[in-house]
Amino acid sequence: MDKLIIRGGNRLSGTIPISGAKNAALTLIPCALLTEEAVTLRNLPRLADIDGFQHLMTQFGVSHTIPGKRPEDFGSNVTLSATRITSSVAPYDLVRKMRASILVLGPLLARTGEATVSLPGGCAIGNRPIDLHLKALEAFGAHIEMAAGYVKATAPDGGLPGGEFDFPVVSVGATENAVMAAVLCKGTSILRNAAREPEIVDLCNLLSAMGAEIEGVGTSELTIHGVDRLHGATYRVMPDRIEAGSYACAAAITGGEVRLEGADGHDMGSTLHALRNIGVEVESDKKGVSVAANGPLKAHNLTTAPFPGLATDMQAQLMSLLTQAEGASVLKETIFENRFMHVPELARMGADIETEGRTAIVRGPTQLTGAEVMATDLRASMSLVIAGLAAQGETTVRRLYHLDRGYERLEEKLQLVGADIERLGDD
Repeated sequence: MDKLIIRGGNRLSGTIPISGAKNAALTLIPCALLTEEAVTLRNLPRLADIDGFQHLMTQFGVSHTIPGKRPEDFGSNVTLSATRITSSVAPYDLVRKMRASILVLGPLLARTGEATVSLPGGCAIGNRPIDLHLKALEAFGAHIEMAAGYVKATAPDGGLPGGEFDFPVVSVGATENAVMAAVLCKGTSILRNAAREPEIVDLCNLLSAMGAEIEGVGTSELTIHGVDRLHGATYRVMPDRIEAGSYACAAAITGGEVRLEGADGHDMGSTLHALRNIGVEVESDKKGVSVAANGPLKAHNLTTAPFPGLATDMQAQLMSLLTQAEGASVLKETIFENRFMHVPELARMGADIETEGRTAIVRGPTQLTGAEVMATDLRASMSLVIAGLAAQGETTVRRLYHLDRGYERLEEKLQLVGADIERLGDD
């Protein structure tokens, strides 16, 4: 098992290329199940979760090719072909490590009329039930059974008729599953209180490129007119707004100045707003985002919320940054109930953080000191890296399998801008 060694104190300066979005890619890949023709995804990030999902796709008979991949490139182009679905079962061994696996349920059901998917696993950041996924599919005419840890969904003879569903709470994954099922329904489907995240817009844009008819893209009400078939397409995965925001925090905590090449400032509005309020200079243009921290950082209160609010996936990174801000900052986590597991590890490095329920109070600035720390989930691992970049001495981050799920070759990108960081095999 690898570990990261970070020697803090270097001011980050230069350009970091931003990869394709993990959260978008994991919902674009199963779109290949909806057509017999090839779907090519460009700018697909090279991540453990992406590899795992592509392995799951082979279970259904999907082939994938990666033409012209060079080891030095970030990202790759992948062509997925589901000419014939050979299985509609997603077994436990392939699903248990990755929560996004549930996103095959909707497209498999729409294409083949049936799907059997193991209940998913994933990060331990709180309870994330799939009941809204199932209720939306039932509203479209699916019959759902639960048995022995599996969900079995079947469509009536002739396919899903379609229907209407009002989400009682906003759910990104359930919206994605419902949209993918609805595009091949026999009638028109309407989703109300649908999630509006940029990754869902990316999904709708790919499906539209494949011939789907979707109205209201980017709003909370989606109207999907079912079509008989979809065709292939070539599509570029959107840039990763969470990766870009993470590197912005890394630059700011070191008093640095970094260009995030390829980042989309429009999709990062809440994160950039928070950074500006903390005292970071931010400039955005069509080709990327530039951040610079040339003065003292200021305390700021933050609350996570569905898009266009502050992404829960940015909470841990901003918390690390706020350890160096003057004053007390209050962070409220409204999405997941167990997403402060990085706090004890930051405290080991000298952070002054007090938690109660879903609220954390960060008092700063504090002098962080290098320590041995353990990653507990994907974004928590990045918060420890950010803290290590500002800490005195050497920080060792273990359990990198969390980090490798969502950050493509992180140490190489940070080395590009002057970080003293290296990956070593564990002792």
